[in-house]
Amino acid sequence: MCRKIAELLKEDESKILDQTVNIAGWVKSVRNQKTFSFVEVYDGSIFSSLQVILDENTQDYQNIKAALSTGCSVVIEGKVQKSPAKGQAIEVVGHLVKVLGKADPESYPLQKKRHSFEFLRTIAHLRPRTNTQGAVTRVRSALSFATHEFFIKNGFFQIHTPIITGSDCEGSGEMFQVTTLPPKEEDLGKDFFGKKTYLTVSGQLNSEALACALGDVYTFGPTFRAENSHTSRHLAEFWMVEPEMAFCDLEKNMQVAEDYVKHTIEHVLTHCEKDLQFFDKFIEKGLLDRIKDLPSTEFKRLPYTEAIEILNSSNKKFEFPVEWGTDLQSEHERYLAEEHFKCPVFLIDYPKDIKAFYMRLNDDNKTVRAMDLLVPKLGELIGGSQREERLDYLEKRIDELKLDTEDYQWYLDLRRFGTVPHSGFGLGFERLVQFVTGIENIRDTIAFPRYPGHAEF
Repeated sequence: MCRKIAELLKEDESKILDQTVNIAGWVKSVRNQKTFSFVEVYDGSIFSSLQVILDENTQDYQNIKAALSTGCSVVIEGKVQKSPAKGQAIEVVGHLVKVLGKADPESYPLQKKRHSFEFLRTIAHLRPRTNTQGAVTRVRSALSFATHEFFIKNGFFQIHTPIITGSDCEGSGEMFQVTTLPPKEEDLGKDFFGKKTYLTVSGQLNSEALACALGDVYTFGPTFRAENSHTSRHLAEFWMVEPEMAFCDLEKNMQVAEDYVKHTIEHVLTHCEKDLQFFDKFIEKGLLDRIKDLPSTEFKRLPYTEAIEILNSSNKKFEFPVEWGTDLQSEHERYLAEEHFKCPVFLIDYPKDIKAFYMRLNDDNKTVRAMDLLVPKLGELIGGSQREERLDYLEKRIDELKLDTEDYQWYLDLRRFGTVPHSGFGLGFERLVQFVTGIENIRDTIAFPRYPGHAEF
């Protein structure tokens, strides 16, 4: 109801003034005076709450007044009027109030004060009621909508790839095994699938099969990584946006990635104005200045080798040393995007030894057609590549890394039968939420975060 009222206010204030409305929501605060009360009610549909005035003309006012407290749920019928208070256009004079669910003020943990993010993670079932988590959830929803909108409008088919897999897409080995075997039982023949299976770290390999039949496809779903990391940038369960395009080289791949990011930013700037203003004020000063020009900014392209040269000549002291052949750390990625170029940067042509087996080998036999999109304040947002479509090259790479060839026979078939150049990328959705909201810890970008030692709720 709050959203409907806000939309009517934007359209024509006269359409809502003096109208009787019904509001259903939760009480954010109550201020009782001698003969009247101010009740702040929100329903989660927009950032703003609605002020309701109750007085002796409200039915059963004294009993209602005694029952109202922060956190309780209410249905209120009242009349909309202009508000004399600064910062709000309207208020509601309530004449009928029903308290649906009480909230004991002594034990309700979300009082009207600022709580630490660490504390809020311990009450993840209640934290969506806070300003910050409510805004994160609305922005996340808008980014999700914009994701589907972008790919569907550009002719992609949405596909659904398996959550349970028998292969390690990234070759990292940091996977959650899925089994129905009792402890100490080692006979895999008795397991549900008759072999070792895992929660997927990526839907990419399956996406390639569908791209080689349908052209342009994308998947958007949960992925899992058993990485024992306690940093602010990692989750054990996270969502990935993974498009895959047939007849596509690295240049086109980067252009799609750039257009996608710009589209999502544009969408939230248009549809989440109040939420972004809140983040700009309380979470990251200057957030709006950082993202508002991004849709019209040209993203840079930079070979990995040149990036190493820039970092080594920067005279900046990094915690981790930089040399050709090493993977870049967050501090290096942020320096390039934040300080050197001051804009998003595609880093391309990485050394093959620090990238996955499926990336197309360059003619120098040392680097692959990989790309990472680095953005200010965050570092890597997207990772992708042109895939190796040549059968002999791919077989050689699998042998070099001592992967089980049997697990990848179906994947090699895509190169045996009608192979084509194809490319794709993966975007960690929670990192996109981080980038757009300024939220420091990735654990606060998803309702119920999973990370080492924590799988509550």
